[in-house]
Amino acid sequence: MDLLRAVIVGAYGTPYQDGLFFFDFHLPPEYPDVPPSAYYHSGGWRLNPNLYEEGKVCLSLLNTWTGRGNEVWDPSSSSILQVLVSLQGLVLNARPYFNEAGYDKQIGTAEGVKNSLAYNENTFLLNCKSMMHLMRKPPKDFEELVKDHFRRRGYYILKACDAYMKGYLIGSLTKDASISDANNGDSNSVGFKLMLGKIVPKLYRHQRSQS
Repeated sequence: MDLLRAVIVGAYGTPYQDGLFFFDFHLPPEYPDVPPSAYYHSGGWRLNPNLYEEGKVCLSLLNTWTGRGNEVWDPSSSSILQVLVSLQGLVLNARPYFNEAGYDKQIGTAEGVKNSLAYNENTFLLNCKSMMHLMRKPPKDFEELVKDHFRRRGYYILKACDAYMKGYLIGSLTKDASISDANNGDSNSVGFKLMLGKIVPKLYRHQRSQS
């Protein structure tokens, strides 16, 4: 087997919560001496500094980004599972803004906090658009998985939208989209709320189509 398709469910506590992220991998003849090549099903959106609209995946393990030590591919120990765990834990994380090259210098600064919050707002909006795209055009052989996922998680996705419309911090909700005690109820911009207000009715209609 030299072709593999995998899906990652966006983790709660991130702007990717309940989204589905599809990746295709090709294992070249030299594998595992060399890493697999990866393609991300973007739907035409860039939801993360490491994931490009054209499907490019920037990750040290794939030799598409700089790294050192255990960050780069090691034929004796690296695996597809390690790549997937890295994509979920290091790429689709709570503060993806700082994944951009050089932006880590802003961590802990007022500018960094402001820019990260704005990035998360945009990321969540794109996540919602990506969800609707997947409901309309699920990747081949994953049709039932997509339908089942949104059937089970649709209520929580809409619940999260409601919390964010009320101003609760993007990525601060629990697994069932409940508001945590330490949450601030006035964190999101007016522009974000207006955009999300336009998306929610469409998202609701798409969710209904999955039942």
